Amino acid sequence: MIDVATTWQQACTALAAGDYDTAFDVLEAALREAQPAQRGPLHLYLASVHSLYGDPALPDVQRELQRATRTDPALASTPLYAALDAERHARAHPEEPTPPAVPPAVRTAADPLARYHAVCALALGGDPQAALDVHLPITELPLHLRWRLRSWQADAQESLGHTQDAAHLYAEAAHLSAGLNRATMLQEQAALELQLGNAEGAKRALDQARPLYPPAVTQDDDALNLATWHYLRAQAMLNLGRPEAAQDAIREADRLEREHGDPSYGVALVRGQVLTHLGQTEAALTAFQDALTLAAPQDRPYANHELGVALLDLDRPVDAREKLEAALHERDYPFQPEVLADLAECDYRLGRLAEAQAGAEAAMAQGAVVPASLVLGSVALDYFQLDEALEHYERVIREAAPETRDWILAHQMAADIMAQQGFPNPSAAYAHAQQALALTPESDDWHATLQDYVTRTQALIGTQGGGRTLN
Repeated sequence: MIDVATTWQQACTALAAGDYDTAFDVLEAALREAQPAQRGPLHLYLASVHSLYGDPALPDVQRELQRATRTDPALASTPLYAALDAERHARAHPEEPTPPAVPPAVRTAADPLARYHAVCALALGGDPQAALDVHLPITELPLHLRWRLRSWQADAQESLGHTQDAAHLYAEAAHLSAGLNRATMLQEQAALELQLGNAEGAKRALDQARPLYPPAVTQDDDALNLATWHYLRAQAMLNLGRPEAAQDAIREADRLEREHGDPSYGVALVRGQVLTHLGQTEAALTAFQDALTLAAPQDRPYANHELGVALLDLDRPVDAREKLEAALHERDYPFQPEVLADLAECDYRLGRLAEAQAGAEAAMAQGAVVPASLVLGSVALDYFQLDEALEHYERVIREAAPETRDWILAHQMAADIMAQQGFPNPSAAYAHAQQALALTPESDDWHATLQDYVTRTQALIGTQGGGRTLN
């Protein structure tokens, strides 16, 4: 006669080692030897293992739940059955507006396995706070569920907008897992670090994930996960100012997707961003058009916004306006202030200075300080309001990330305005020109102009200082 608890522990030992086939064999062999009263719980344990495969295993989970209640109808009132059925329902009906029914007795059940599946059901069913409120120390769970619990909790925190908490939970999930599961958790952490603007932290997580892949990846799922690694690395490299490395990574992500699946919106979008940074605007435009074609409805405003900016870079403001207005019409798009600033830039390129100024001021009021200030600086210069223009460019220098394109442009323009004013403050003009010169390629028309400003302001500073010159 078999012992159900011992059988489950044997299955859990196999699952902890990643040996799913052995876990199924243990449970199914026990079913063949079990007494009728023992079979129902074994079917529930089989349903739990099948649930680890996610949506593709829905028919298997449902089959085992039905077998359990046919064997013993009383099992339908147990917390484990209720939790598994709620998780099954949440997966089968993802669009339902109300969370699945998970009674309080199930959320506080003595059985930690039941509480785990309650967490899954609540997280899947759109009630992330309730999922987080379930009290479930990981030490109460089998090893194979500990990292998964942290992953579900991370997903719930992310749904609530608690990105930093979610990143920490994914880091813990990675620590608790191994192999490709650990790689996946590290990649989830890296994605959130990128959202937080921590490109260095994302790179560290990705550096830990890469050696976990085998030298030759042949399975489609593993290859697509590796494509995601390259996609995230491309973003990290781009944010760290290494566009050439980013280009290598996004090319590999695209290759893996095409060989083992289908091209994705995200890879096309990042490919366009990389090409933009490399100054290959025509190629970037094609990539953004690909992204728009592949985009799901919720992603279309991002692609339209990128397309609009690329068209502006090609000095096609009429075409850019069409794409930017499409992005602006999506009320849930989080970068609407930036779209307003880009639309103001379109107006400026079209010579509509009053409209450009009004649009940029509206964008500034909504928080798009850097792009709006650039437009306002351009408008002020056209009106020959040099002091006002200088204020706008100095605001960009304060607010933009150092060494970005906007930051460099603002230094260039500030130095140029001070030159037009006759260098009333040569030290400040020297500082702006020197900062911009250090990051301006010699092939750029600005390079010779900035070098001239540096030379002239050095002479002025030396004269004011009684003959002393800067090193």
